[in-house]
Amino acid sequence: MRIERLALLGIGLMGGSLARALRRAGAVGEIVGCARNTADLGTAVELGVIDRWTTDPAEAVAGADVVMVAVTLGATEQILAKAAPALEPDAVVTDVGSTKGSVVAAARRVLGPAIARFVGGHPIAGSERTGVEASFADLYVNHRVILTPLPENDLQAVAKVRAMWESCGAIVTEMDVAHHDEVLAATSHLPHMLAYALVDALVGMSTSGEIFDYAAGGFRDTTRIAASSPEMWRDIALANAPAVLAMCDRFEATFGAVRAAIAAGDGEALRTIFARAKAARERLPLRGPSR
Repeated sequence: MRIERLALLGIGLMGGSLARALRRAGAVGEIVGCARNTADLGTAVELGVIDRWTTDPAEAVAGADVVMVAVTLGATEQILAKAAPALEPDAVVTDVGSTKGSVVAAARRVLGPAIARFVGGHPIAGSERTGVEASFADLYVNHRVILTPLPENDLQAVAKVRAMWESCGAIVTEMDVAHHDEVLAATSHLPHMLAYALVDALVGMSTSGEIFDYAAGGFRDTTRIAASSPEMWRDIALANAPAVLAMCDRFEATFGAVRAAIAAGDGEALRTIFARAKAARERLPLRGPSR
């Protein structure tokens, strides 16, 4: 299903990479970009990511058959509200948000009956780099994209969003909204919270300069994602707070067991925990999502 006009609300790594991939696949005609920063929009045109731009969401979606919301979670409802009155009757709306419950709730509030053509999506791909300059056409190749169709969704709308992602080389699966947020809290949101917390804990030490000078590969690998956008991950943590808190509690309990074993000198308990974790880690696919 070819997209004749794509309205891209948000110009950054995720939206820019989608635009590049669709253009390379010949799956899109015109791409209209919308953002607040005109310099970023100008850069996107220069890079060939979009064809033209506007700072007005309503103007951006006029005449578009597909609208992609690629802004931070905290800005999603506001930009949808501005775009909604100008949506074409058959326009399909989707997003790339890392949580789905908050996004679907926002879409229901502002889209009304048009919620039938809103198909939530979450590409499990990304980078600690941000901005349209960091976008590239291969970002989604062989990475999963989770769609979270709603009971009232138009089946053709779901099919169009699926075809869009598949043309980018993605592996598309479907998941219930609540289940998505539980799974991603465990596999993505908690790891980011841990990475940020670990680095911040060391920053507060009087010897932090020396610690970072001697940081080896293990520390760098563990904390790489702490270089991600603080604003984006603040929004994710708050938007998916119940599921993230549940995972934090689970981690605290497990880490508490590790601490207790060290304090008690219980080497067998430590070995059991480490061996169980090692076995689970070795069962992971060789290539996993970066976000």
